[in-house]
Amino acid sequence: MTTPILKVTGLTMDFGGIRALNQLDLDVCAGEIVALIGPNGAGKTTFFNCVTGIYMPTAGEVLLTPTGSSKSISLKGLKPNIVTEKGLARTFQNIRLFSKMTVLENVMIGRHCRTKSFIFGAVFRPQKTRTEEQEILETSYGLLEKVGLDHLANEFSANLSYGAQRRLEIARALATEPLLLLLDEPAAGMNPQETIELDILIKKITSEGQAILLIEHDMKLVMSLSDRIFVMDYGKKIAEGTPAEIRANPDVIKAYLGE
Repeated sequence: MTTPILKVTGLTMDFGGIRALNQLDLDVCAGEIVALIGPNGAGKTTFFNCVTGIYMPTAGEVLLTPTGSSKSISLKGLKPNIVTEKGLARTFQNIRLFSKMTVLENVMIGRHCRTKSFIFGAVFRPQKTRTEEQEILETSYGLLEKVGLDHLANEFSANLSYGAQRRLEIARALATEPLLLLLDEPAAGMNPQETIELDILIKKITSEGQAILLIEHDMKLVMSLSDRIFVMDYGKKIAEGTPAEIRANPDVIKAYLGE
């Protein structure tokens, strides 16, 4: 059996007397698109925040296992920047770009966790530092080509359309070279054409071997993209399976439509 890249067991998160996550188990394997769905307030973004180090879980374990490795890394308790270095990158429900920086510069920032030149290199600029800077530039531009924004490389990110800003966030996350890419409602606020373009982009990314964990309310997009789907309600996992299995699951229908 393939060892999952991400394996979450018993994840629990309490806020005072409120239990936002209750003994949640989830896993993602290499090359998979896994969706995490559920009604508003089910705890999906709280799950992302626990996995990526924004929240410290009350209980449970979060293990990351690089492809081909037999050694797992515990992410529990690590700061968000360290979690990114270990191999998890994410986007957010609310777009978080540097509005006064160019499109290219926003992606270049994502390379920070993979750079090796620090204060000495910045001051004295040896050949190694200059070579690394060129690599950052070329890699970042290549990612803009992948998401279809290379023609806007020198534009300020604030001037992009909403859909383009979403794609820029994905490019910046990919710049960290993640083992697993977490997308938090990437289609939120998009018009139908932008959603179609997003569907094509995500499939393109996964065709190159990138594993993705996706939170999304657009069920047409979820069913089109996902290999497996986990369903949450009131902080608990109520179902998991293929899109066909989830579509026919009575517990899922109840959670979304009521009795």
